[in-house]
Amino acid sequence: MKTTKKVFALVLALMLAMSMTACGSSDKEESKDTAEVSTTPAAEEGSTAAESGKKFKIGICQLVQHEALDAATQGFIDEVTAELGEDAVEFDNQNAQNDSNTCSTIVNNFVSNNYDLILANATPALQAAAAATNTIPILGTSVTEYGVALQLSDFDGTVGGNISGTSDLAPLEDQANMVKELFPDAKNVGLLYCSSEANSQYQVDTVKSYLENMGYTCKMYAFSDSNDISAVTTTASTECEVIYVPTDNTVASNTGIISNICMPAGVPIIAGEEGICAGCGVATLSISYYDLGVTTGKMAVRILRDGEDISTMPIEYAPNFVKKYNESVCKELNITIPDGYEAITAE
Repeated sequence: MKTTKKVFALVLALMLAMSMTACGSSDKEESKDTAEVSTTPAAEEGSTAAESGKKFKIGICQLVQHEALDAATQGFIDEVTAELGEDAVEFDNQNAQNDSNTCSTIVNNFVSNNYDLILANATPALQAAAAATNTIPILGTSVTEYGVALQLSDFDGTVGGNISGTSDLAPLEDQANMVKELFPDAKNVGLLYCSSEANSQYQVDTVKSYLENMGYTCKMYAFSDSNDISAVTTTASTECEVIYVPTDNTVASNTGIISNICMPAGVPIIAGEEGICAGCGVATLSISYYDLGVTTGKMAVRILRDGEDISTMPIEYAPNFVKKYNESVCKELNITIPDGYEAITAE
């Protein structure tokens, strides 16, 4: 009987030991599984959205439809699509019909839908986007001077925060020199622009200073919107020998009106960009707005795919500026263009 009890006790002890070993093994496996699960989110956080299969949503707010802004938007879309693929990005392309309040409505909708990035095409669109969000990345394009547009007293080339982009600023001194080169005998130059566009004001102020240093008498002709552009242009065409217009969106949308007034009056126009020159001008020192859009698209890819910090991205500028002339207008006004200018070709 004692022997039986000893055997029973030994078996019981062995069973207990095996049970404890199994329990310990189970605890280790559970601990291992828990560790594996806990590292998964960290790995996902470190990966890009593109790697996780996310479809980026980009809101585009374009101030108004005209040749220059249309080209910038198309260049942006083409470049982003080429880099990320058609299935990886969705564009919401909105036109504000040249109304700053509509810009605000558009970008607020982008913000409420938590888009991944906003493209603000033209200064009023940029201003509306900056007021709407300080978290969603904003890229401007076709914006002449970001310090002026955003009222930055210490602008040094990098906006900071959630804003960067590209500038369409051409060398304004060289545009003023174009007036001197083509019309050296003129005395009076009118500067025609929309007073509600901050960057237009900046350009005409700067060009006026250069022209006055060259000996010209200059006068500002400002209109508040398209409703008074005809009356203001008529006055300018009767008082001036030459007119300068900057990269102004309201002018760009109304070149037909300006041409119909200035051409019969025989008053030539030096334009701030090619689209305006094609519509009513004689000559321009301009950039490719399509290429500007492509550059902005490359910036968007660096933000969305590569995770680059927009707050450290400086404003980028067009690398090339070309002297161009409107052949038909020059012929009608009997203006001889010197060597070094390219004829504007019809699209």
